[in-house]
Amino acid sequence: MSIFVIMVVIFIVGYAFIALEHPIKVDKAATALLMGTLLWAIYALNGLDVLNYSQDSSRAWIEYAKTNNVGVELESVRHFIVHHDIMEHVADISTILFFLLGAMTIVEVVDQHQGFRIITDKIKTTNKVKLLWILGFLTFFMSAVLDNLTTTIVMIALLRKLIDDQKTRWFFASIVVIAANAGGAFSPIGDVTTIMLWIGGQVTSANIIMKLFIPSLLTIIIPLILLSFTMKGNVERPKVNDSEKSLTTPSQQLLMLIMGVAALLFVPIFKTFTHLPPYLGMLFGLSILWITTELMHKGKKVEGTKLTVNRILERVDVPTIFFFLGILTAVAALQSAGHLDMLAQSLRDWGLSVYPVAIVIGVLSAIVDNVPLVAASMGMYPITPGHIEFMQDGIFWELIAYTAGTGGSILIIGSAAGVAAMGLEKIDFIWYMKKISLLAALGYFAGVGAYYLQEQIFPEHAEHATEIKAEGETSYNLIMQKNENSNAKTISFFDAKKI
Repeated sequence: MSIFVIMVVIFIVGYAFIALEHPIKVDKAATALLMGTLLWAIYALNGLDVLNYSQDSSRAWIEYAKTNNVGVELESVRHFIVHHDIMEHVADISTILFFLLGAMTIVEVVDQHQGFRIITDKIKTTNKVKLLWILGFLTFFMSAVLDNLTTTIVMIALLRKLIDDQKTRWFFASIVVIAANAGGAFSPIGDVTTIMLWIGGQVTSANIIMKLFIPSLLTIIIPLILLSFTMKGNVERPKVNDSEKSLTTPSQQLLMLIMGVAALLFVPIFKTFTHLPPYLGMLFGLSILWITTELMHKGKKVEGTKLTVNRILERVDVPTIFFFLGILTAVAALQSAGHLDMLAQSLRDWGLSVYPVAIVIGVLSAIVDNVPLVAASMGMYPITPGHIEFMQDGIFWELIAYTAGTGGSILIIGSAAGVAAMGLEKIDFIWYMKKISLLAALGYFAGVGAYYLQEQIFPEHAEHATEIKAEGETSYNLIMQKNENSNAKTISFFDAKKI
């Protein structure tokens, strides 16, 4: 068995151990860290064999070899893995972890100041079905403005104030994950993959909102409708500790809520104007909140208070951050070695049309992180002006934005929002798969169906199809040749005459 295949086996075994966290009594963070570090160690020790096996698939190696004019040799491969590629992945992973740490701390600061009580006190209903719809829609629209990860963290904090029973809270947290991913899919700033496609020029902001709003809405509405028939009774709210009421005044609660929400909303604004990574905007917001709380509680000597950020940081869920680190590290190893690019090439070479390819990528994003999958797709399929599938705002790019954004909801570990909810609420992988996966899958396929019907009823790309027909297959192949680069071969699965 080749080292290349062994890496896949290790990932599958590690994934299984994460899924069986509760039966085997081993924390998923420990398993994820072991899997990630082991994959990179094997890759570093056997890089020559791995890249000899996959050198036509690893985009990272192809770019490095072309830039540095080197071949598949021991020294160059070792330098690529140890000093180049892993450091690039560390930078990318760090931005996500710092973003997560900043968001979790901001939410915890607001929570400890009872800022969320202002919102939870407005939600009077305890009926499970009504509460499910309220929180589902609130999450959906919040995720479009913020992002799915931040929204999930905020909503989990709200759920802890609204629902006492853990298993009931798991159900609501799972719906939050589905709603957050759905809301992020139709917004250019709501999900990492949509941001990638937006910045890359594959989609435009107005078009993605217009074309994906209804499919994304159905993704959450279908599970909500189905649960409305099966979920009965009322939720039991947590008992409020009267001693906590005296720690903050109503004006302090309101101030922290406003500042916390403003800090989160400022992140996409910061990124738009500075073009810097979002985590810096999150840390900027945290710093302002931190200084405010220091001044607010200066000189106060309340025994046992948990209102200073120094004390609040002790409550941040570090295992969740380590879990993220392990998962992202493992996926980065497979991306660097060429596994994910080989997967994208296989989808292309199978001769499937854009709908099956996009659907498969969405389902795969429930197992493998959607970011490298979308990145591989962007590399494999260049933007082709005048072509209804691959032009800017083409069918393929819109479908990828939807499927990669919402397909991760099918498994709890399939999206950043799901991983955050799993870490914060200790949701069992098997429980989610039994109770939620089918609901998420039904919503996912309903959204794909809605998009297909939209294209049939409102064929906005029809004029482009006529244009391509006139050009014929030879002209199309010339377009592909012109757009191909060193790491993206001519697309062979699409025959222009069939349009």
